[in-house]
Amino acid sequence: MSAGTGGGAPPRTGSAFDVRRVTPADLEGTRAIRLEMLTDSPDAYLETAADFAARPRADLAAALAERAGGDRVAQFVARAADAAGGPFAGIATAGFVDAPADTVGVYGVYVTPAHRGTGVLAALMRAVEDWAGGRGATLLQLEVITGNDRALRAYRRLGFTPLELLPHPTKPGETELRLRRPVPAR
Repeated sequence: MSAGTGGGAPPRTGSAFDVRRVTPADLEGTRAIRLEMLTDSPDAYLETAADFAARPRADLAAALAERAGGDRVAQFVARAADAAGGPFAGIATAGFVDAPADTVGVYGVYVTPAHRGTGVLAALMRAVEDWAGGRGATLLQLEVITGNDRALRAYRRLGFTPLELLPHPTKPGETELRLRRPVPAR
């Protein structure tokens, strides 16, 4: 079974990072990296660190279980290949959007500062792409808040192209840029 095809899939190796779909046992690791991302880049996400920290662990465990085994949503984590059992270097979540039906939205993407520019983002996007393509998706889409030029450059290097400017869903007066990229034929 390749990475991203289901819970318990082996990690994708062969690079400096192991990328795999989350399992329910990843609760503390995914909670830690989410708190880090919300603290490090608060403008890039819809939830605040304080709101996330206040969420009951039972709710987090239920969401993680769905992302570990669901067919409509999946979450992937990356860890440096030489850091078995260490903290995650990156995380990404993907799920089918309502329209168009063959499109997978990518969200909650984060790479720790120490691992930016090292290939973690590309490895996470390959895992998302494998998962999405295996379920019939033909497009990946994501949004980047206007002004996050570092993220925009990184996604453009990965083949995402700007599609449209949208109002930010929680910050009046702010905008986001929606980007898309085709999922290569399998």
